[in-house]
Amino acid sequence: MSDQSPVIPGFHPDPSICRVGEDYYVVCSSFEYFPGIPVFHSRDLLHWTRIGNALTRPEQLRLPFDMPSSAGIYAPTLRHRNGRFWLIVTNCAEGAGNMIFTATDPAGPWSDPIPAPGVPGIDPDLVWDEDGTCWCTVAGVSQVRIDPATGETFGTPHRMWSGAPGAQAPEAPHLYRIGDHWYLLIAEGGTERGHSVSIARGPSPAGPFEPCLANPVLTHRSTHHPVQNTGHADLVQAADGTWWMVFLAVRPGGGTPGWHVLGRETFLAPVTWENGWPVVGEITAPEKSPAGEPFHDDFDAPALHPSWISLRDRAPAHCTTTERPGSLTLHARGTSLDAPDAVFTGRRQLHLNCRARTSVDVSQGCGGLAVRLNEQHHYDIESDGNEVRVISRVGTVRAVVATRPGPANPLVLGVQVTPPPAPHDARTGPDVIALGTEEPDGTFTALATLDGRYLSTEVAGGFTGRVIGLYAAAGTVHFDRFTYEPLTP
Repeated sequence: MSDQSPVIPGFHPDPSICRVGEDYYVVCSSFEYFPGIPVFHSRDLLHWTRIGNALTRPEQLRLPFDMPSSAGIYAPTLRHRNGRFWLIVTNCAEGAGNMIFTATDPAGPWSDPIPAPGVPGIDPDLVWDEDGTCWCTVAGVSQVRIDPATGETFGTPHRMWSGAPGAQAPEAPHLYRIGDHWYLLIAEGGTERGHSVSIARGPSPAGPFEPCLANPVLTHRSTHHPVQNTGHADLVQAADGTWWMVFLAVRPGGGTPGWHVLGRETFLAPVTWENGWPVVGEITAPEKSPAGEPFHDDFDAPALHPSWISLRDRAPAHCTTTERPGSLTLHARGTSLDAPDAVFTGRRQLHLNCRARTSVDVSQGCGGLAVRLNEQHHYDIESDGNEVRVISRVGTVRAVVATRPGPANPLVLGVQVTPPPAPHDARTGPDVIALGTEEPDGTFTALATLDGRYLSTEVAGGFTGRVIGLYAAAGTVHFDRFTYEPLTP
């Protein structure tokens, strides 16, 4: 079907895909969150299940506290060769650079990093030619020969075809041998509304490349299409011989200029070939995705579900499910979500309309539930046992917008994301976020309802999307359960 929905919703940008037999695997960027690089599996390209994260150990992923949001892990490429998965990625934390990881099972464990200091820039790609030589191509676009087992490069990176003359940000290169040609797929136009996908072909991995006369082969710029910012694509041939493209895009909402709040999501489209060039069809989505199901966690397991992500690290001294069995225990480090070392663990917001609830015990501290985009843009509802308060942080302005006396522990806190009230006009935001408490009978009482546009990329900047999660602002906070479910508008 073609309902304009992503196959992997929420903040899952920069998809890279590979097939092994009848199994398909996708990885995405994770930026400032730990663990890094979510890994998904599918048998039909439509229904995807998260099977883990590639970077789960501190020795694999170091994200310093002075690293800004939207830095960290950029644009992985996933490939399979001779029974082994190869993952090359950029860590944009200072002094990290490009590195390679390997695994025999994409669910993990993955190896320690193999540094590749001779690979410049970001968005690295790996491809092997007929004689087994491996080439690494990066944004820009340039290429260098590499030994992926050691990270050693040979020679000086050389420039390649870089898209339309004058087009900004040629990036996300991927090379493929298809038939008699080598194809170089890139994104260009910037990752905003001008984003697009273009392609060229040549006789070898190094070119020379001739561009497709129909470039860009994918873009929704200057259209009224509900899905925008289409780019950063990867191609895969299915087991039945058909071709498909995964790519990132956004679903802006509200009035002008439109605000996207879930970040850049992963979409799918069929590809046909005409005169040796790919033609991208309409967005394809499943009737019902596993991501549409409600999520419930009682924190009974010794380890968190792989969909939980934490800010910059997940030190057991600050985040654990074993200290009090049946609870997630957070020990505060930063004093609020404004601090880069805040203790925060959450899950990506996957739906345009949804709600989340958590049962929290703040008898030993202060903490609560938050909708986060970055340190300067988040809405929180927290308690210190004496008072429940709603906090709004937008840019340089931090304000307590509502309070009420704090009831006895445990306390059920909630957020609810719904469409804005009618009537709508060009200034209407994409949604509203209600933050409040839930009574024992299930009744939700909102303490404040805030405009969702301020937790959007168009306002906050950066490359991520909303994450709904749990945090400790002081002392020790225990969370006994967490639920998330989509809502029908």
